[in-house]
Amino acid sequence: MNSRRMRNKIKYLTLLPILLAMILLVVIIVQYGIDSRETIITAIIVAAYILIVLFAYNRLMPVFRSTMVDYSLEQGKVQKELLHGLAVPYVLMDMDGKVMWANAKFYRAIEMNEKKFLQRRIDSYIPDLTPEALDDIEGEISMDVDLHDRKYNAVIRRVDLSTVFGEDSSDKEEDLVLVMHMFDVTNEKRLEQETYDQKLIAGLVYIDNYDEVMNSLEEVKHSILTALVDRKINMYLTNIDAIVRHLENDKYLFVFRQKYMQTLKSDRFSLLDDVKSINVGNDIPMTLSIGIGAGSETFTEAFENAKVAIGLALGRGGDQVALKFNEQVSYYGGKSTGTEKTTRVKARVKAQAFEELLENKEKVLIMAHKRPDADAFGSAVGIHRLVTTLGRKAYIVLNGETDAIAPLVNSFKNSNVYSDMIVSSGQALSMVDASTMVVVCDVNRPSMTECEELLEMVSTVVVFDHHRQSNEPIENATLSYIEPFASSACEMITEMFQYISVKPKIRPVEADAMYSGILIDTDNFLNKTGVRTFEAASYLRKSGADITRVRKMFRSSLVSMKERAQGISNAEIYMGCYALSYVEPDPDSSEAPTVPVAKAANELLNVEDVKASFVVTEGEDGILYVSARSIGDVNVQLVMERFNGGGHATVAGAQVKDTTKEEFFLKLRHILKQMSDEGSI
Repeated sequence: MNSRRMRNKIKYLTLLPILLAMILLVVIIVQYGIDSRETIITAIIVAAYILIVLFAYNRLMPVFRSTMVDYSLEQGKVQKELLHGLAVPYVLMDMDGKVMWANAKFYRAIEMNEKKFLQRRIDSYIPDLTPEALDDIEGEISMDVDLHDRKYNAVIRRVDLSTVFGEDSSDKEEDLVLVMHMFDVTNEKRLEQETYDQKLIAGLVYIDNYDEVMNSLEEVKHSILTALVDRKINMYLTNIDAIVRHLENDKYLFVFRQKYMQTLKSDRFSLLDDVKSINVGNDIPMTLSIGIGAGSETFTEAFENAKVAIGLALGRGGDQVALKFNEQVSYYGGKSTGTEKTTRVKARVKAQAFEELLENKEKVLIMAHKRPDADAFGSAVGIHRLVTTLGRKAYIVLNGETDAIAPLVNSFKNSNVYSDMIVSSGQALSMVDASTMVVVCDVNRPSMTECEELLEMVSTVVVFDHHRQSNEPIENATLSYIEPFASSACEMITEMFQYISVKPKIRPVEADAMYSGILIDTDNFLNKTGVRTFEAASYLRKSGADITRVRKMFRSSLVSMKERAQGISNAEIYMGCYALSYVEPDPDSSEAPTVPVAKAANELLNVEDVKASFVVTEGEDGILYVSARSIGDVNVQLVMERFNGGGHATVAGAQVKDTTKEEFFLKLRHILKQMSDEGSI
């Protein structure tokens, strides 16, 4: 078709002079007439000219055609040689990725002899170019591939041959091909990696329980323990070529290059266990918290990330590493339950800061988490008493009482003194003004609060919680008091009572509510119970809490007892130490779905050799509610975080959506096996 077009163009070029000669003849005729001498001479000359042109066309056309063919063939050979000797690998493939032709550079790149014919798909030679990677290529794509210790940037383009040659084809698929050329970027990637590896990373090391350990140790051994800890930290960090500076008795700053980050991850930060193994007569093992900031363009940003990371590590109970890489945070360690803080300095400082914040406020809205339990409501009542004692108005945001707190709520509703204490979310939103403060208790995740919109509407937010911090903090908190070592939020608020300038006078109904929170969260003083827990309970008892009255409020129904027994009956032991069970919810039960599974999980810890228990039930909304409990040997919070849950090392939970009970247990078994093999729990 192309040769035919060429002949037509040559024919047009030949007819053009003939046409001009005819026009000249017509002009002569018009000028001199058809019978004039001039017209006859011109006609003879034109006729002779036409004969000569036609003769030349017929005689020279075969020669011209042959010359053009020779030229086109020569040009094709030149182009083929140019492609064959192209400085970059060049490949022609069909749409399925099968190699049709490749140049010499490509043969050398895949280390094959040029005499061999490439008949297989491209992924047989370059594994990174899978059929999935070549599917649905529109226009041009670019991707990095590895080939025999070299790195290439492969540019793949779809070409329609019918448009290239100007031909129309009925089968468009046969006209489509893939053209690929590859640029060797090995040196560029190496330089990029070297630049990346040389970036500085900031790290902070805090000794979690320095004061507690030193107070429990003879004074003559203080310097020995300090020297051993200092030596362990310096030796460990020297192995990654880090610069270490001892800032205070319990704080270190270190700087190292990013190339060693993978070394620390592979080692799983064994420094945590090395320091815990130091024993010079101390009854309490010394633990560390490490915060590392990475992924930033400047060292200043890295240091800021390190400060955020160390705060997260401490907020989760210490004895772990928090690595903040840009916005992503990952954790290592944290297997121990931590050591109770015997000092109340933090409680005093937070209480005084809270009192100062109240000076410029007239109104306080208090809210806990959705589906509040006894600790959530009890701590809210405690904050209500603190605020009203200081002369401010206080309201508790509650959208509906669950069976877990119904006895407590009713005890307040039956009293005229608390007639306006409880408000709904809608009422709370309408009460917000410039002098309003929001206090969040027993939760530190904004999405789990009773009314998340309140957090965005006020300028002053205070958080009191005893759960470990997650990756979803309340970011605009003016004051945050998170103490993972506390047994309950009620314990924390009770301690704060002693440091307020005006000593609160707690009414018996308020003392009952706060005592209930401690009682329920510690499972009758069996879990996470320390010296400060009993001191708080003693304070509430002196303030009028009645143990018998509280016990009557929280007696279980027969339906609840049967559900708990079902959870125990359905239990199976996995890996010799994990109890897995489920509870089929009773439609006649008035309790929240979390109550029977929590009670069953607690009961299963009494089984011999069981280190942790996991009990699940399905709510009416299709969500799986999981309760996890441990006697201290296993950190169940780390397990629940895999299901986007959380809690404490010994008490944790999760809400799992779009998953069946069977799928959950299958995934749980896999996670328990994996984490046990890694030593993560």
